[in-house]
Amino acid sequence: MTARIGVGSAFGSCGELLQGVTSDDRDFLVTLPIRQGSVAVFEPGAPDGAVVTQPPGKSKSQRVAEHMLARARDHRGGRLTLISDLPEGKGLASSTADLVATARAVADAHGRRITAWEIEDELRAIEPSDGVMYPGSVAFCHREVRLLTRLAPLPPLTIVTGDEGGRVDTIEFNRAEKPFTRADKREYTGLLTALTAAAARGDVRDIGEIATRSAQLSTVLRARPHLDFAIAAAREMGALGVLVAHSGTTTGLLIADDDPRYPAKLCAAQDIAAAFATDVHIHRSWRPGPPDRLDPSPPVSAVRSRPVSEPGPRIATALTDATAGSPR
Repeated sequence: MTARIGVGSAFGSCGELLQGVTSDDRDFLVTLPIRQGSVAVFEPGAPDGAVVTQPPGKSKSQRVAEHMLARARDHRGGRLTLISDLPEGKGLASSTADLVATARAVADAHGRRITAWEIEDELRAIEPSDGVMYPGSVAFCHREVRLLTRLAPLPPLTIVTGDEGGRVDTIEFNRAEKPFTRADKREYTGLLTALTAAAARGDVRDIGEIATRSAQLSTVLRARPHLDFAIAAAREMGALGVLVAHSGTTTGLLIADDDPRYPAKLCAAQDIAAAFATDVHIHRSWRPGPPDRLDPSPPVSAVRSRPVSEPGPRIATALTDATAGSPR
């Protein structure tokens, strides 16, 4: 096969609508896909067979590319360029988006489209990962790097986020033991069931309330001194609720795009976020369209191991046009 330039992309996730541990002790999160993301371009061929990344230091993406190329027969090495709108360490799935985009770009260079569960296999040896290899919102076992279940397409949402500053090391965060009781795990299981049902009926109010409860429960793992203020202010101005990046520094206020008072609520939410944050951003949810919505699900054995802001100008066009399994 003649070597060709491969392109792949992946969306980010604005924190999580819900994150916890189920009654059967499976760590999980529920993604909230947004229109920002990462694009990878892979140019195959290098005299020494090495994979060189641009920008330098993208060692995890480099490892994914190297593992995939080690199994290829037609070419080795190459140049991997990553472009992203997602800040690192803020809880927007920046690392996973880079890895997913990389896997899609390398597969595209081989003339094929890689499936979501194949990407799971590639990422499992690298780090705990978000479920952004799947179109739309999903419940994902991030430590297992395995799909738990898919949710119905979410209603269009706007998330006004405030960044409290600093960065969180996702790998270290996920290594820490979680002091959840059996009652906590039962509550998380119930919240996941309720969120799945709320998404199916398009109930934005219940989606917001569940996200708020998950944010409150998360404070046993990471202090968020501003959270009570954010929740109270969000209720007063009529937001749907508050979500957090459970392993990041982001807190967001949820607004339904079809809210009749949308312009006023958008301004009010920005004022609330500015009161506790070093930076304020506006993100909009992303809904999959064909053919991504029809991306086949993995076999049951792969799903369960046991019972149980607008795109920036640099990548807006690439996120729309990339062909390697990218969001449309």
